[in-house]
Amino acid sequence: MDLQAVGEITRLKYRYARTLDTKAWRELADTLTPDVNAVYGEYLSFESRDAFIGFLENTLGTRLITEHTCSHPEIDIAEDGRTATGVWLLSDTVIVPEDGMVLRGSAYYHDRYRLCEDGCWRISETSYQRNWETVTRMGEPTSVTLTTNRWGLLQQPRAS
Repeated sequence: MDLQAVGEITRLKYRYARTLDTKAWRELADTLTPDVNAVYGEYLSFESRDAFIGFLENTLGTRLITEHTCSHPEIDIAEDGRTATGVWLLSDTVIVPEDGMVLRGSAYYHDRYRLCEDGCWRISETSYQRNWETVTRMGEPTSVTLTTNRWGLLQQPRAS
């Protein structure tokens, strides 16, 4: 295994999360290939860096506060040494002050990476499917709503 490449990809993903949360759009764009394919959940899909960054900048702007934590990386470097895949656990929090809402959730990122001509790894594909998500109203500490549950549609075992 190419440990240097794994280390570089790990730093790349951490930089992605940091620049997303600090709204450093230009630096975030540099973590992505121009033709990045980004799919988040069932309804959000982007086929270019410009479209994806434009959406994030417009949606997150300065009215949302976010925290994205990526951990538990499973990174595999392809035999060619120029592409790789990764799976990451995502824990995130989104605060919407004007609506008094706090969203917390968990998902697994599934990424593809490409070693670009400048010698830097970049994300060429990224997606996630939510495991769970809750919404809490600020000022109502006992009010938590489970809004997404990946396993919620599965039939529950019957009590004997």
